[in-house]
Amino acid sequence: MERGSNRLNVHRDEEMKHELQGLLRSGHPTRADEWNDPEPGADDDPPAALGTVPQPGTAAGEEALRFELGRHLARTPFPAKRRELLRTLHERHAPDGLIDVVTELPPDETFHNVQEMVTTLGRGMPA
Repeated sequence: MERGSNRLNVHRDEEMKHELQGLLRSGHPTRADEWNDPEPGADDDPPAALGTVPQPGTAAGEEALRFELGRHLARTPFPAKRRELLRTLHERHAPDGLIDVVTELPPDETFHNVQEMVTTLGRGMPA
């Protein structure tokens, strides 16, 4: 009796693992037919994996920075000082550029939310 919509059995699953083993070990496609390979990224594609870290100083930059900080910090570390914020960013694997921006915060000031962080970062930037 078959349950669900699974079309693969244990043997086919093992075959698929064996087919993918070369790709996973080598880091590049191993097929002889080029039409079956995935298409590489274009030269002008933005670096999605690395991400860009917006700098404060402009309204759009501050909004994007607030979004990135909020995405990686959420609500859990607040209120916090710079040390706790950096630890949380490291634990959540934030981009290095974002960590560098938070490093510019004063070490003895306590922040209650992301907006306070962005406002403090924006003070030292030229308008």
